[in-house]
Amino acid sequence: MKILVANLGSTSFKYKLYELADTQGGANPQGERMVAKGGVERIGSDSSKAFVEANGRREDMVIEARDHAAAVNLCLGQLANPAWGCLKTTSELAAIGFKAVMARGISGVRLVNDLLLRAMEDCNEIAPAHNPPYVAAMRLLSQKLPDIPLVAAFETGFHQTIPDSRKIYAIPLAWSEAYCVKRWGFHGASHRYIGQRTAEILNRQDLKVISCHLGGSSSLCAMIGGKSLANSLGMSPQSGIPHNNRVGDFDPFALPLIMRGTGKTLEQVLADLATRSGLEGISGHNDLRDIEMASAKGEPRAKLALDIFIEAVRHYLGSYLVALGGADVIVFTGGIGENSTLVREAICSNLGFLGISVDAKANLGAKGEAAFHAQDSKVELWTMPTNEELMVARQTRDLLLAN
Repeated sequence: MKILVANLGSTSFKYKLYELADTQGGANPQGERMVAKGGVERIGSDSSKAFVEANGRREDMVIEARDHAAAVNLCLGQLANPAWGCLKTTSELAAIGFKAVMARGISGVRLVNDLLLRAMEDCNEIAPAHNPPYVAAMRLLSQKLPDIPLVAAFETGFHQTIPDSRKIYAIPLAWSEAYCVKRWGFHGASHRYIGQRTAEILNRQDLKVISCHLGGSSSLCAMIGGKSLANSLGMSPQSGIPHNNRVGDFDPFALPLIMRGTGKTLEQVLADLATRSGLEGISGHNDLRDIEMASAKGEPRAKLALDIFIEAVRHYLGSYLVALGGADVIVFTGGIGENSTLVREAICSNLGFLGISVDAKANLGAKGEAAFHAQDSKVELWTMPTNEELMVARQTRDLLLAN
């Protein structure tokens, strides 16, 4: 079964094409492979940029893609070209899977229809950077490519096992029930993969794992046996740990003060919190690599941003060690988690009393799937690339087989 997994932006479309065995349920590394990857940028312009990689070679080109449907059609045409050897015909494609974020009253893995798209639109204000481009592209694709099933695998689905004691805000309970105001949790595909892959590597299905997905958007997840018990993201992707340019945890009672002081409307302040805050708002830099370099040069704002980020991760890490009653493994993934030796070292420093000890040399050399805990550490420490697209492909396959 061949499934295209789509990652959408407002003017971009990236994809990975997977071939999976027609068997339902979980991982089957022998029966799955990535056939190709590619994408289109600057959709809507006269000079969109596209690329495709397959069978060990890559081609870049300038094309015209008026909308997402045109971009997908172009990519399907490339994949069906005998020169690439990926698809015999576009009808060979079983479905297009999407790593969707959230929809009001809907979670899990669902076929895309108008009811689902309206439920996603109801959450546009909660996930302003994610839902609007996905809804627009899904609606367009469902109209222009009606013969290809579209499947949404929602980020919130993995976190449905979180108990209510960690999910319900201390607000009038009627608000939670009537308006779905709860800690939903996100990065579900990434944390799901880390839980499954850690179990495979260590050959244990009962592991207590804390997954640290640290990147442009960051979250921690506490898991036992591959099931989510806590996630640092709450009602919206703007919450939890400070993100690249999104605020993280924030007291809503500061909003009237900010509005009076700046003269901005609520919508304008929320836009600032969602796009011009986080690490960028503190440091003035948009990338943690730049923040690390600026901090090393003595820029106080950069050092402050780095310290705030590390403290926030340690805050949730400590909370989840308590929630799990200790951990067997702590995994670092995402662009920052996989690549920043400084951040990993700082997060795990002075935690020997919790059985967490870093091998400094191993941490410096950790690449890909690699352990970097000291020999006497009771908790294993790993770096691990995530694979969200593979999770979406598996979930899409399972939904198709179940129907």
